[in-house]
Amino acid sequence: MVSITCHSNGSAICKAPCIKTVGFRAHQLQLLCIYNCILFKMDFLHRNGVLIIQHLQKDYRAYYDFLNFMSNVGDPRNIFFIYFPLWFQLNQTVGTKIIWVAVIGDWFNLIFKWILFGHRPYWWVQETQIYPNHSSPCLEQFPTTCETGPGSPSGHAMGSSCVWYVMVTAALSYSVRRMDKLSITMHRLTWSFLWSLFWLIQVSVCISRVFIATHFPHQVILGVIGGMLVAEAFEHTPGIQTASLAMYLKTNLFLFLFALGFYLLLRLLDIDLLWSVPIAKKWCANPDWIHIDTTPFAGLVRNLGVLFGLGFAINSEMFLLSCRGENGYKLSFRLLCVVTSLTTLQLYHFIQVPTHTEHLFYLLSFCKNASIPPTVVALIPYCIHMLMKPSEKKTR
Repeated sequence: MVSITCHSNGSAICKAPCIKTVGFRAHQLQLLCIYNCILFKMDFLHRNGVLIIQHLQKDYRAYYDFLNFMSNVGDPRNIFFIYFPLWFQLNQTVGTKIIWVAVIGDWFNLIFKWILFGHRPYWWVQETQIYPNHSSPCLEQFPTTCETGPGSPSGHAMGSSCVWYVMVTAALSYSVRRMDKLSITMHRLTWSFLWSLFWLIQVSVCISRVFIATHFPHQVILGVIGGMLVAEAFEHTPGIQTASLAMYLKTNLFLFLFALGFYLLLRLLDIDLLWSVPIAKKWCANPDWIHIDTTPFAGLVRNLGVLFGLGFAINSEMFLLSCRGENGYKLSFRLLCVVTSLTTLQLYHFIQVPTHTEHLFYLLSFCKNASIPPTVVALIPYCIHMLMKPSEKKTR
């Protein structure tokens, strides 16, 4: 006989004294015991997570603007609109790695979300049965609270940690190459400063996601760890720098078919991986805060579009003529490309993809995001390259 002892603090201990049943039945009982123990442990995590959220919302409400800003800093979309155009023009190796890390990291985030079935705080407090007499705690919601996908691990925390890990390690690698015996102390100070900045940003992003009740604390911790692991893996994957267009296409196809196949397989097993969408719509305080671009497939389509666009761009003649030509080594050329790219990409926010038809949204979203890398990598550098040609002839 299997029994589960539940303590007042929400923890659980499984007791399985002398299970006389042998064979398949015994394994069933043991699996049931393990499953129930996991549920009790998760309730314990969720319950204490809610207490932390309530504490943050009560005592740090005055810092909402800062926390909302830090939540936007961790938004995976900013990787493509800010970090990528900035770094690619300064260091093409780092810029390329940022895209790969962001895309693969977010893909793993999607797969793990589908596996872990993580709840989000704003709906969990309404759905759970652990609070007696319907006395569920009240959590304040904000315009960025009502994300519709599963909550574990946090996509913002994972995206932020993997990209900032790449940027910090790239900056440290640059400082090491310029180091001599007289600058060892300066290198140590640089190392301390950059890693302190890294953790300050990650902690701030994590707290912001917990504050707005879109994640539990353990979900953002998992996100940070997962992002760092993905980024570290790409530190030992130099092949992405010389990948051909065929390699980009094969990678895109694999990521899409694996995710789609995984989704369809579980649908055949009567497991709906979009289970979180109706729950999010049910418990969101304001229907206008529900956005289709927070659904699981929206993130997948966005990432596949960016990766496809990068593969097309770095294998184009425009890129080879501009960034790999003489001008590509000039600081003035690079700075002009950075400023123009950052300015141009801000105009993308005015391009509103229609959301009334889901399949049309995914198609147009793919096209919109696929155009970002060619704009940054090929089109803008090529135009600046052509504009600089007449001025070079005059100086001669």
